[in-house]
Amino acid sequence: MRQIIINKNDSGQRLDKFITKRFKNMPKALMYKYIRTKYIKVNGKRCEISTRLNEGDVITLYIKDEFFEAPEYDTYDFLKAPGKLDVVYEDSNIILMNKPTGLLCHPDENYHFDSLLARLQHYLYDKGEYDPKDENSFAPALANRIDRNTGGIVIGAKNAESLRVLNQKIKDRELKKLYLCAVHGVPKRKSAILTGYLQKNEKQNRVYISSKKTPDSKTVKTKYTVIRTVGNMSLCEVELLTGRTHQIRAHMAYIGHPLVGDGKYGTNAINKNISLKWQALCSYKLEFAFATDGGILEYLNGRTFTVDKIWFYDYLNF
Repeated sequence: MRQIIINKNDSGQRLDKFITKRFKNMPKALMYKYIRTKYIKVNGKRCEISTRLNEGDVITLYIKDEFFEAPEYDTYDFLKAPGKLDVVYEDSNIILMNKPTGLLCHPDENYHFDSLLARLQHYLYDKGEYDPKDENSFAPALANRIDRNTGGIVIGAKNAESLRVLNQKIKDRELKKLYLCAVHGVPKRKSAILTGYLQKNEKQNRVYISSKKTPDSKTVKTKYTVIRTVGNMSLCEVELLTGRTHQIRAHMAYIGHPLVGDGKYGTNAINKNISLKWQALCSYKLEFAFATDGGILEYLNGRTFTVDKIWFYDYLNF
């Protein structure tokens, strides 16, 4: 018999979600059986998979010792990633990071030792703000993500409550994210809201935009404003009024102004004379614009954060 005391980062979630995170090697069918047959109890009583956990609750488990086997604490995968970050803003609840171009936000099956998430966890581990030994189910996480080849602000949550608030605010569109991009040519209108219909091709990892709606397409709205023009390139500020895969890249290309350096939606013949490895795109500004109570993060309401230096400016003489 073992017991787990629910801490602040564990509270607020369902029992089955907690067990799945805490015991990654436990089959779900076995977990359901343990709960049904009272091999797992909460505060000494029978519970359901949907039981909501509170701070201070005691989970009693009459399960095999093998599920409690702990990893060696000097071999965490995140320690293999660099522990340095370009920090835009940081407090005890959140951290805003300027993600470099070329870096994945989350690890994938082909490239799993280095990612922005791993760097965040390494950074907080070195600061003494995160140690897996002290957590049952929570690990610092990213509240949003941007493409590998896009640079700019990504939000990290240091605790579970902050992550819950951020996830809800993002869902309710109470965080405003603005991008800067360099496009080929000069748009006819200095400012406009573009509307189209986007369809994703999973095999090609590419999206297509058209003016006609189809059963498989999704509406996309993109607002852009031309800030200045240098030669045959324009610097634009862009706001995503909908958030779809590759939306900025595909929508600007659709109106005849692909992003500089974009090999997927642009034209390589145009890009070949420009020494830019990635598309000229940066998530440069974040505004906290809560329409409802921000809970633990209410103190951020009304604040705006920006990236000091846009990575592609020097390359393109902006």
